Amino acid sequence: MKRIILIMLLTLAMSYILEVSENVGLNRFKPTLEIDYTTNEYTLSWPRLPYLAYYKIEALSSPPADDYLDVADAQRIVSYHTWKNQFAIDENFPFNTYWRVSAQTLFHRPLGKYSNHISLTEASGRVAEDFDKVKPVPTSAYPANAPASVRPMLTWTIVPNAVYYELEFVPVLPENPNDVLPSEQQLRLTREVFTNGYNADFSWYEGNRIFWRVRALNYKGNPLGVFSDATEVWIDRTIPPVAKPIINTHHKPSTLPVPLYPVYAWIPVSGAISYEVELTNHLPENPGGIEPSIHRIWSKTVTGLNDCYDDQPRIVPGKYYWRVRGIDASGKPVGQYSDTAEFTVDLTRGHYAATFGDSITHGGGAISYSPANTDYSYQTYLHFPAVNLGKSGDTSESMLTRFDQDVLPFKPKYLIILGGTNSLRGGVPATQVITELAAIRDKCLINGIRPIFLTLPPINPAAIDAVFKEETVSNWREEFDTVNDFIRQQRYFIELEPYFADSTRGLPEHFATDGLHLDIEGKKLIGQIINAHWTRVVR
Repeated sequence: MKRIILIMLLTLAMSYILEVSENVGLNRFKPTLEIDYTTNEYTLSWPRLPYLAYYKIEALSSPPADDYLDVADAQRIVSYHTWKNQFAIDENFPFNTYWRVSAQTLFHRPLGKYSNHISLTEASGRVAEDFDKVKPVPTSAYPANAPASVRPMLTWTIVPNAVYYELEFVPVLPENPNDVLPSEQQLRLTREVFTNGYNADFSWYEGNRIFWRVRALNYKGNPLGVFSDATEVWIDRTIPPVAKPIINTHHKPSTLPVPLYPVYAWIPVSGAISYEVELTNHLPENPGGIEPSIHRIWSKTVTGLNDCYDDQPRIVPGKYYWRVRGIDASGKPVGQYSDTAEFTVDLTRGHYAATFGDSITHGGGAISYSPANTDYSYQTYLHFPAVNLGKSGDTSESMLTRFDQDVLPFKPKYLIILGGTNSLRGGVPATQVITELAAIRDKCLINGIRPIFLTLPPINPAAIDAVFKEETVSNWREEFDTVNDFIRQQRYFIELEPYFADSTRGLPEHFATDGLHLDIEGKKLIGQIINAHWTRVVR
């Protein structure tokens, strides 16, 4: 036994000497980090150290100061460990991140230097030199053997963070394909398109063949890429136009439960100034009709929009069906009801975890996207199942009021809580918000739920005012700080605030177009921060 212990001590001593010896040079090891892109995945790789070591991969919110020093906890989003000399990153990770790797041994962490850092933004190809690759892809086709009526529905793929779109119509193929400038042949142009589809009306056009193309624009009207490929539309005026909205599901992941407060989205139809959404508990008996279903349990009319927020929590288990129809200025239906979409309410899907809060939790962003587009929901990027109990417009007071009705039926083991932003920016004192959050915490504990608080991300009052024409109280930072200090005193909390704050402690524009609702990058970052700390808060 003594011999074994002696051998182990000698081995450890020899290992330490090897690691610190200038002649051996292990203490000068610096990995050279490279990145390679394959389908939906980025792979980091580096040379293997000729010595027994594992590797620590770090994702950072800002570039490290140098290759010797560690970084502050608030700068490190997440870290991973591996014995291999490569690591895969999927596209659910924010692009605005920086990655580095270091060798780790029993005595030195790191051994030698940290690697060079790699910006995922630059490595992903989402940079200025690839501007010409950012373009919508048309998804509707009307060739000569399958022509359109005089009012066809034109559709295309979504460009992330596009606030609206610009469509151009030309009689021939444009002379400047995939450009940012309009064609010299342009017949008409429209910018009144806030989703990835447009019900064109070609009654003004005398020909039987026309071309269209589309490009994405940001809030200020600047292009986010180039025009799409021009697509031909053959027109047959003998075909009766069929006007009905198209359900817009935005390709919701099948594994993601519908939010407690669903949002219904569609592509509008020409001639409609408002839309009526109908919810039923059985398939409508009159598909393609214009009359309400006998199975209707709820309806709501919205004006000038392409989505509708359900104001009732869908908490009774079972299947639900919804459809929408356009209504003209005289109150008459425009064409038919849309096709029917369905969703299922299953309370057991919330037994493990649920998210509770306002619109930041409910979803949506980049001004034009609602929670119906799950790219803008942080639950999409979580590594564990969670049901979305968020409600847009919530204050901490309304969260407390609806807790029993909306949370308890799901019986979640863990409840992720993010609330108080709307209250504070509207002038509600931090002391009141703290009282309400504490009451939510106490309700959780009484009912056997572990409350896991998230600190409040900052906001950008100038952007909020520009987009929504809403003022924010001047002392919002101090009030946010007070609430966040309370959250940091809770037994279970996850820090968000430092990852989203700029040098003025406000919210940078690249995280939220409207200064409040985090866009895709922000939602990805929230998801990954929660993932990184989940084991700690549930152990």
